[in-house]
Amino acid sequence: MQPPHPHSLVRDHTIYACVMGSRAFGLATDDSDTDRRGVFLAPTELFWRFEKPPTHVEGPAEEQFGWELERFCSLALRANPNILECLHSPLVEHVDATGRELLALRGAFLSRQAHETFARYALGQRKKLDADVRTHGAPRWKHAMHLLRLLMSCRDLLRTGTLTVDVGDQREALLAVKHGEVAWARVESWMARLAAEAEEAVHRSPLPAEPDRARVEDFVVRTRHASALRARTDLGTASDLRTAEADPHDEIVQGVVRGRALRER
Repeated sequence: MQPPHPHSLVRDHTIYACVMGSRAFGLATDDSDTDRRGVFLAPTELFWRFEKPPTHVEGPAEEQFGWELERFCSLALRANPNILECLHSPLVEHVDATGRELLALRGAFLSRQAHETFARYALGQRKKLDADVRTHGAPRWKHAMHLLRLLMSCRDLLRTGTLTVDVGDQREALLAVKHGEVAWARVESWMARLAAEAEEAVHRSPLPAEPDRARVEDFVVRTRHASALRARTDLGTASDLRTAEADPHDEIVQGVVRGRALRER
């Protein structure tokens, strides 16, 4: 099997696709982009080659990005914020039977480890905002808004055990930050309060200490196996068609060649 173009993997093998970014967060305005994210299942036989299929693909459309299933699950098990939120997008554009199985596993990826990964990501973003303030006298307000949203998401996940992507009734307050209508000192205070609330929530969180890695791995293995079986069935069907279409003389020639080979042994 010839390795397909990466974009073909997205077009032909996507199991789940959604919209992310401001539109999924409930923070879209007239000038917001449409960020599309997805998961594709590379055919199992591609992994038998020396050149493995890509772990992720950018495109084929603008603002589109997809992960191969195994890579996606690996990142989700490590509580990567972007990946977990992708699984919980309220704007699903495509899902097949395998994709529905993946969505049914959403709870298996969630654990108290999310506090560490969300907090680490938030700290990195906060350092960038502080650098902007030192250099330019003000942060990039859009980034400040999204950092607040992330901290809210982390706190609420730890409190409830449920990851909610849409900001709901916090939309106007967050958009005010984006438009630079809230003093930086107040934004800093808000961030500190959210971080403290998340720290407090982790100790009483209903989430398990670790994700259910065995359950997720079982899903990936079963999915790979099913893909291999489909390929074998397709190959068998193609072989049967070739046999049915073969000229009778071909069978005679093949029989003679096989017979001669046996005698030569």
